[in-house]
Amino acid sequence: MEARLTQLLRGTLDMCLLATIAQRPCYGYEMVQRLAQQGLALVSEGSIYPLLSRLQQRGYLEGYLVPSTDGPPRKYYRLLPKGAEQLAEWQAEWNSFAQAVSQILKGAHADVDPQSAHPQPDLRPQ
Repeated sequence: MEARLTQLLRGTLDMCLLATIAQRPCYGYEMVQRLAQQGLALVSEGSIYPLLSRLQQRGYLEGYLVPSTDGPPRKYYRLLPKGAEQLAEWQAEWNSFAQAVSQILKGAHADVDPQSAHPQPDLRPQ
């Protein structure tokens, strides 16, 4: 199951990061904690930093340093207008996709006998 969740996450983590940062600017470890609180415990700091860098290069985010009382300055990220536009686009795509998947799943019956669910074709000559 973890492999399946990892694959699903891989396709949506950029969007989840932008949505998290849209709520309020935050630094890497804080993002990981916030995502975990929302049910995405598979996300690690090591997995988000390359994505944050790519999102920043695309002009979606801005990174800035904030002094920390617990050690070196922390790099915070905030959403830029281009990132807000991209997030809105991804949200619309996600909503459409999720709605389609939900419709398909509503028609599925997990308690159906596999033998009766797949009738054999009639191979007799017509």
